[in-house]
Amino acid sequence: MPLAFAKAGEINLIKRIGGRDDIKKRLETLGFVVGGVVTVVSEINGNVIVNIKDARVAISREMAARIMV
Repeated sequence: MPLAFAKAGEINLIKRIGGRDDIKKRLETLGFVVGGVVTVVSEINGNVIVNIKDARVAISREMAARIMV
Protein backbone atom coordinates (compact mmCIF):
# COMPACT_ATOMS: atom_id res chain seq x y z
CA MET A 1 0.00 0.00 0.00
CA PRO A 2 1.30 3.51 -0.72
CA LEU A 3 2.45 5.59 2.23
CA ALA A 4 -0.11 8.22 1.21
CA PHE A 5 -2.88 5.86 2.44
CA ALA A 6 -1.27 4.95 5.78
CA LYS A 7 -3.06 6.04 8.94
CA ALA A 8 -1.49 8.49 11.39
CA GLY A 9 0.38 6.74 14.18
CA GLU A 10 0.96 3.50 12.25
CA ILE A 11 4.50 2.16 12.11
CA ASN A 12 5.28 1.00 8.57
CA LEU A 13 8.18 -0.77 6.87
CA ILE A 14 9.26 0.59 3.49
CA LYS A 15 9.06 -2.22 0.92
CA ARG A 16 9.64 -0.42 -2.38
CA ILE A 17 10.24 3.06 -3.77
CA GLY A 18 9.00 3.82 -7.27
CA GLY A 19 9.57 6.67 -9.68
CA ARG A 20 12.42 8.04 -11.73
CA ASP A 21 16.02 7.74 -10.55
CA ASP A 22 16.22 11.40 -9.50
CA ILE A 23 13.09 11.03 -7.35
CA LYS A 24 14.44 7.84 -5.76
CA LYS A 25 17.74 9.58 -5.02
CA ARG A 26 15.95 12.57 -3.43
CA LEU A 27 13.88 10.28 -1.20
CA GLU A 28 17.00 8.31 -0.29
CA THR A 29 18.77 11.49 0.87
CA LEU A 30 15.76 12.21 3.11
CA GLY A 31 16.13 8.75 4.69
CA PHE A 32 13.51 6.77 2.75
CA VAL A 33 15.29 3.49 2.02
CA VAL A 34 13.94 -0.04 1.54
CA GLY A 35 13.72 -1.71 4.93
CA GLY A 36 13.44 1.60 6.77
CA VAL A 37 10.76 2.30 9.36
CA VAL A 38 8.43 5.25 8.78
CA THR A 39 5.56 6.57 10.90
CA VAL A 40 2.89 8.95 9.61
CA VAL A 41 2.48 11.85 12.03
CA SER A 42 -0.26 13.77 10.23
CA GLU A 43 -1.68 14.81 6.89
CA ILE A 44 -2.26 18.48 6.09
CA ASN A 45 -3.80 19.62 2.78
CA GLY A 46 -2.63 16.44 1.07
CA ASN A 47 0.94 16.72 2.32
CA VAL A 48 2.17 14.03 4.69
CA ILE A 49 4.36 14.61 7.74
CA VAL A 50 6.31 11.50 8.75
CA ASN A 51 8.90 10.43 11.30
CA ILE A 52 11.86 8.72 9.69
CA LYS A 53 15.23 8.08 11.33
CA ASP A 54 14.35 10.26 14.34
CA ALA A 55 13.47 13.26 12.13
CA ARG A 56 10.20 14.75 10.94
CA VAL A 57 9.92 15.20 7.19
CA ALA A 58 7.08 16.70 5.15
CA ILE A 59 6.54 15.24 1.70
CA SER A 60 3.88 15.81 -0.93
CA ARG A 61 1.07 13.35 -1.52
CA GLU A 62 2.62 12.52 -4.93
CA MET A 63 5.93 11.56 -3.31
CA ALA A 64 4.13 9.58 -0.59
CA ALA A 65 2.26 7.67 -3.30
CA ARG A 66 5.59 6.39 -4.67
CA ILE A 67 6.66 4.89 -1.34
CA MET A 68 5.19 1.41 -0.83
CA VAL A 69 4.84 0.15 2.73
